[in-house]
Amino acid sequence: MASHPHSMDDVISEPLRAQFEFFLDEHRAALNGCLDGLTEEQARRRLVPSRTTLLGLVKHATFVEKVWFDEAVTGRSRAEIGIPATPDETFILDDGDTIASVQAAHREACNASRTAAARLGLDDTLTGNRRGPLPLRWVYLHMLRELAQHCGHADILREQILAVPSQR
Repeated sequence: MASHPHSMDDVISEPLRAQFEFFLDEHRAALNGCLDGLTEEQARRRLVPSRTTLLGLVKHATFVEKVWFDEAVTGRSRAEIGIPATPDETFILDDGDTIASVQAAHREACNASRTAAARLGLDDTLTGNRRGPLPLRWVYLHMLRELAQHCGHADILREQILAVPSQR
């Protein structure tokens, strides 16, 4: 059985697919981990005019996983999947959204994404996205871009939150 890569150096000589999946998983874990060690208040704290919060970023990332690895792969509608119609709605936090529940939902969505993509090749076409048919390779690149952007947002928000005393 092959070992799971632990660093970028472990995948330098690996096939492109292994490289994509390593970087996707690294960014997925980083975004999920942005909530570690925070209070519920800190995770919900809004520091920008938009609805963006650390908890909201991870909740949004769950939506993104389902759009690209459920809707795009299966062709099921967002209503059938049980996700909001628009990305903006995914930043709305419900009373039941907690660090534990949002992290667990995100991990579950990431696992489902891995399972959905496992049977596909990088050049296989996904037909269920609103943009039209797209190869899995494009979806991986798009996901890397999206996750990297949100990891950057999370880094800045977390730094600001940890620099400010709790507002209890």
